[in-house]
Amino acid sequence: MTEAGEGVHRRHSPLTLFLLGGIAILLIAALTALGVWQLQRRVWKLDLIAQIETRIHAPAVDAPGPAAWPSIDASRDAYRRVRAGGVMLGNQTTLVQAATVLGGGYWVMTPLRTDAGFVVLVNRGFIPSEDKDRQSGAGGIPVRAEITGLLRISEPKGGFLRANDPAAGRWYSRDVAAIAGARGLAAVAPYFIDAEARPGAAGPVGGLTVVSLPNSHLVYALTWFALAAMLAGGLAYAVRSERNNRNSTSPEGGGT
Repeated sequence: MTEAGEGVHRRHSPLTLFLLGGIAILLIAALTALGVWQLQRRVWKLDLIAQIETRIHAPAVDAPGPAAWPSIDASRDAYRRVRAGGVMLGNQTTLVQAATVLGGGYWVMTPLRTDAGFVVLVNRGFIPSEDKDRQSGAGGIPVRAEITGLLRISEPKGGFLRANDPAAGRWYSRDVAAIAGARGLAAVAPYFIDAEARPGAAGPVGGLTVVSLPNSHLVYALTWFALAAMLAGGLAYAVRSERNNRNSTSPEGGGT
């Protein structure tokens, strides 16, 4: 009976137990730290959402000029309500593919040469796919315009599956630098403006900006804490099992 019991309850060396326990404790600490970090990120995200809501409904300010461009930051300036006046360069319009609540179509991106002397791309709004040819061939004469809308940060070059193709005139993201380069525009702001809706006005439909900031930090935090708790429970079980194993195989434990 003693030999069979020794085959079932194999004792681990103190060094092995120390190493395994140390690794488990480090993992528990790391998982807990990740959970705490996600809770901190959640507080930051909620504050950012509140700031953006305030910006969207604040009175419009002048669109930032060249002196302010180096300091423009997404967390501080994105979705700020701005205004700009100048000449709309309709012959330099670029259509960017879009998917909206109105269906598939295009964003109409037209440069505005502002009264301050710099150029800013204006997303005049959405048009359905069937209006593409008509929009591309219209508005060639520069016209005076006063724009109010939301400051948007330039988007990455192309999407996950499709990259912008300036040579072919196919655009999938509102990449300000790439559009400006393809149109030969200089002194272009590093942002674009999403124009507000103009009730009753003909042409592109503005005011379709979607403000969506994912906030899953609480879910992530609970996941990390749950993993830490499971690992801590597993470690406690292993320690108890090892202690029982040692007690059952020691002379004092009644082994025969």
